[in-house]
Formats: sequence, structure tokens, C-alpha cells
Amino acid sequence: MRRRRGRRAAHLPARLFLTLLCAVMLLPVVFTAFYSFFPKSEMSAYLAQRNNYDETKLLPILLSPKIATVRQYYTILIEDPTYLKLFLNSALYAGLILVGQAVFVPMMAYALSRFRFRGREALFFLVLALMLMPFQVTMAPNVIALRTLGLIDTMWAVVLPMWFSPFYVFLLRQFMLAIPGEMFEAAMIDSAGAWRCYWAVLLPVCRPVLGAAVALSFADSWNMVEQPLAYLTQQMQMPLSVMFNSLSETSADVVFAGAALYSLPMLFIYLYFQEDILQGLQLSELK
Repeated sequence: MRRRRGRRAAHLPARLFLTLLCAVMLLPVVFTAFYSFFPKSEMSAYLAQRNNYDETKLLPILLSPKIATVRQYYTILIEDPTYLKLFLNSALYAGLILVGQAVFVPMMAYALSRFRFRGREALFFLVLALMLMPFQVTMAPNVIALRTLGLIDTMWAVVLPMWFSPFYVFLLRQFMLAIPGEMFEAAMIDSAGAWRCYWAVLLPVCRPVLGAAVALSFADSWNMVEQPLAYLTQQMQMPLSVMFNSLSETSADVVFAGAALYSLPMLFIYLYFQEDILQGLQLSELK
């Protein structure tokens, strides 16, 4: 008992520091949700102070609205369809990207980790090179290829290049390399072929890292900005991540309400895959 108390006392400063750090990091999320119930007049006056900073004074924090209202949510969801249209665009792009990656990325990682063929290492080196290159380097070749295929200014221009994300191929491939080969040998003894080993053996074992990859990929596709700006020209085809700033400039009453709604899908995805993310990180550390 004394040892346990001593350990708890020794860990107390670290726990207090981490708790304080988490509270500071969560403050923007809390204030966004809190300010989403403020009326338009208060939020317009508050946002007008952004360009009038006084270095000798702290920016005031609104702690309670004069009148709490949900009028801005009604405006976003019912009166003005622009926000809802852009929100659905983001959901459509993110959904199609996840579906495509779920089909192609695990198969590519499976081939690079379990099959031996000529040029495998060169292909994996190419995946690493593409992973390290920023989007600005690959943007011009992508534009040329998509224009040749006639896909520029369509949703597929945003979706298709994301289906073959090199980072997630690398992540899954490294995880698959640590899976014991005896599992596949046992399955092959039971007359399982490569395709059955993929579905019945590999994918169930890779569930934690797949959940982590889904959460990370959804965050990337939900918040993407550069790809739509490079491949699309029509504003109503843009995702909300691109158009949010322009909407907030003209509608001060829906700034925080829109931000609160925009952050909900990412929050739900994280909560759903939370155990897979933690387990995947722990397994990666052990291996």
C-alpha cells in the first residue's frame, strides 16, 4: 500500500501537468461550442475587435450571453442551404476517399509485405519517395494527368489521387511485416489461398492499425484545402474546409455555430475508433 501511495505521489506532478495541458488544448473547442449559442449582435461586436488589438490589454472573453439562442443553427440547416451543401460536399469527398483507400491501400500493403517479386523494393522506395514529397511537388503532374483524363473540375479529381495515399501504404506495410508468417502457413495448410489469407487472416489482425488509419485519413480528407483549390474551379463543388473562411466573413452569427457543426464528424470518428487508435499505437511501440 505504501509503495502504491508513493508511486501515486510521484506521478501526481505529471498528471497535474498533463491535465492542465489537456484543458488548455480543449479551450478552443469548448469556447467554439459555447459561443455558438450567442446572438448575432453580440458575436458581431465581439468579432469586430479582431483588428483592434491593444497590446496592453487582454482580449475579453465572453462568459455568458445576454440571450441564448439557436437561431444560427436554424439559419445554417434550414434557411441558407449554402452551408449544408458545402458540408455534404465534404462528407461526400471524405466518404469516397475512405472507400477507395479501404479497397486499394490494404491490398498494396499486403502485396509489398507478403509477396516476393522483381522490383518490389524499387516500388516500395517509390512509395517512400512519394510519401516524403509535399503536395506542391506532385500537384503539377497530377493536374496534367487529370486534365488528360478529362477529370479536372469534377469531384473525381479530388478523390482519385487520394485513393493511393503512400503514407497509409507505408503504415500498413510496416505493421504487416511484423505479423508472424506461421499464421499464413497454417491457413495455407487448411487450403486457404492468398485471397482467403487476406480476408480471413490479415485484415482481422490488422484491425487496430486499420482503425487508426481510418481516423487519420478522415481527418486529412475532411480538412483538405490545397487539393480542391488546385483541381476545382466552381465554388459549389468545394468542400466546407475551403469555403468556411469566406462564409464567416459575411455571416458573423453563424461563425461559431458552423465551426461547432463542422467539428462534430471528426469528434465522432475519433470516439468510435479511440480504442483502435490506442491499441494500434501500443502495438507499434511493442514492435
